Amino acid sequence: MSSASQPVTARLELGLSRLLASVPPSLERRLAGKPIEVDGQVLHPEAQAALRSQQRFGLDRLTSDPIVDRVRTARNTRLSHGRTFPVGRVEERRVPGAVGDLDARLYVPDGAGSAGPLQVYYHGGGFVVGDLDTHDQVCRLICAQAETRVLSVAYRLAPEHPFPAAVEDALAAYLHVSEDPGRFGAAPGAIAVGGDSAGGNLALNVSLLARDSDAAPPAYQALIYPACEFGRKWPSYELFGHGFYLTEERMDHWIGTYLDGHRPDDPRASPLLAELAELPPTRFLSVGFDPLRDEGRELVERLREAGNEVELTVAPDIFHGFVNAAGVSRRAREVLTDFAHTLH
Repeated sequence: MSSASQPVTARLELGLSRLLASVPPSLERRLAGKPIEVDGQVLHPEAQAALRSQQRFGLDRLTSDPIVDRVRTARNTRLSHGRTFPVGRVEERRVPGAVGDLDARLYVPDGAGSAGPLQVYYHGGGFVVGDLDTHDQVCRLICAQAETRVLSVAYRLAPEHPFPAAVEDALAAYLHVSEDPGRFGAAPGAIAVGGDSAGGNLALNVSLLARDSDAAPPAYQALIYPACEFGRKWPSYELFGHGFYLTEERMDHWIGTYLDGHRPDDPRASPLLAELAELPPTRFLSVGFDPLRDEGRELVERLREAGNEVELTVAPDIFHGFVNAAGVSRRAREVLTDFAHTLH
């Protein structure tokens, strides 16, 4: 589609997105306002300016309508897209889910051979919002910087498909890839799982379920601030549950929508409650201004205590979800790039 045929609003949002990506650091601090410090952590000026922009456009507001929230999430994606990160090629695919085929998108890095490492990626969004497009830039950057194929999978969302539909889809997609790696250019034994937030929950679930069955284990699990436990609120909820995009109210709404009456202590919902021994090597990204920060720290500690290899990357100066702004934020791009380099 030519730019002339795009809706005017979309073209304006794309223009604003590219303008935000070119703001010099000196102006960034002025746009951000007075520095925000919580629990010894200082919010990065780019992250602070992004929060102000979300509030200005009303993108931080919660509704009880998942369709409205998905539209707002899509708009937020356009505003934070920036220039598209290049990869070798991108292919639209379909993969089997638990009850039918799922949309998927395969990213192949420049110079990739006929077979190589592949990460099955599950997007974030509280199991309610998010899709292949909202995490397109994230997957592109991981693909390019980690030099790995990335297969992004659009699992079923709540409330139309509550728990455990997403878990079942995530496992089905991984099993299909591991059983037919040639279809995706994946080298046998080099198939990993990854995801952010809700998607990190799903990636960890896949590792646990593969361990407890006859399935081949993932080569590693890449967890970006995953949701780990739904039956308990950690101290970071009080510290960061208001004003930093992922609010306590939003989490309560999404968790209730996703669980739909199921018990939060089911390990498939709260994998922090599962037995965590004998899991694949873990690459973990934790951020500071995040209601999920403390449960993530607990997961890292328990994984290590159970004898697993864990490499932790910490970005104390950004908020939950900010890696999705890598297209317009130097800091978000730096954080996600550093994390992707741990996946080699």
